[in-house]
Amino acid sequence: MEQYKVYRSEGFSEELGKYDKNLQDRVDKIEAKLMFNPEYGTPLGTRWFREARFENYRIYYLIYEDLKAIYMVAISNKKNQQQKINTIRLFLEFFREEIEKIIREEKFKDEEFDSTLLL
Repeated sequence: MEQYKVYRSEGFSEELGKYDKNLQDRVDKIEAKLMFNPEYGTPLGTRWFREARFENYRIYYLIYEDLKAIYMVAISNKKNQQQKINTIRLFLEFFREEIEKIIREEKFKDEEFDSTLLL
C-alpha cells in the first residue's frame, strides 16, 4: 500500500494541546500507523471518514485517496462523540478546501526550495 501523509487541522492541534502528554503521545502513535494503513480504525458510514479509539477518546480523520492524505480533524470523548461526528459531516467541504490549500502551499514551498538549490 502506498504511503499517505498525515496532516492535523489547526482546530485539532489546538484541541490536542489541552490534553496531557500521555494522550498526545498516543495520537502520535496513531498518526504513524495511519501513514501506512489509512484504513486503521473504524469507518463512520463511509471508508473515508473514520475514528481511532483508545480508552475513552476518539480521534476523527478524513482520508483523501486522490491526495494521498489523511486529515486529522477532531478529538472527543465518548460523551460528545455524536456531536463531533455531526459537526465534521457539516464541514466536509470546508475540510476538503483546507487540506487542498495546505498541500498546495506545501508543494509551492518545496518547489521554491528546489529552485534555490539551482542558483
